[in-house]
Amino acid sequence: MNMPTADAIRDIRKVLGLTQTQLGQLLGVHSLTVSKWERAVLTPSPYQMAMLDSFKKAGERKPLVGGTVVALLVGAGIAAALYLLLKAALED
Repeated sequence: MNMPTADAIRDIRKVLGLTQTQLGQLLGVHSLTVSKWERAVLTPSPYQMAMLDSFKKAGERKPLVGGTVVALLVGAGIAAALYLLLKAALED
């Protein structure tokens, strides 16, 4: 897995239609951390990079998944949103 660039992180977030706060919730970090990733001030941990890679795959395989993820974050919570993203990334 390649280290995601600041632009790649921003692109993943925008493809999914997530705010920095929402992406931070999914990855267990503060929105300021996401902002720093997107400005290349900090880099994600290996775990966070793996999750971002899965989120990218989910967005590529199911382009409309982001809207559902946002709705789940508001209504059902982080666990349900993560489940949906990872399922979309891993299913055939």
